[in-house]
Amino acid sequence: MLFNAWNYKALAIGLLLVITGFVAMYIENEVEGFISLFVSPIVIMAGYITVIFAIMKHDRQNGQTPEHTSG
Repeated sequence: MLFNAWNYKALAIGLLLVITGFVAMYIENEVEGFISLFVSPIVIMAGYITVIFAIMKHDRQNGQTPEHTSG
């Protein structure tokens, strides 16, 4: 498999954070509100960072070692 269980859980948490940020921004429905300007962007960026980290993290304990070429 490409990802293990931890990666899928982190992806789900990240997507949940992104969706929560956009929903909070939509619910407040003000252009210059506190949640729309400060809270939601932080939550959305945390979600994107979590998704990127979940995709990039790779567990190498399954006997997969990087190939080193000597030459």
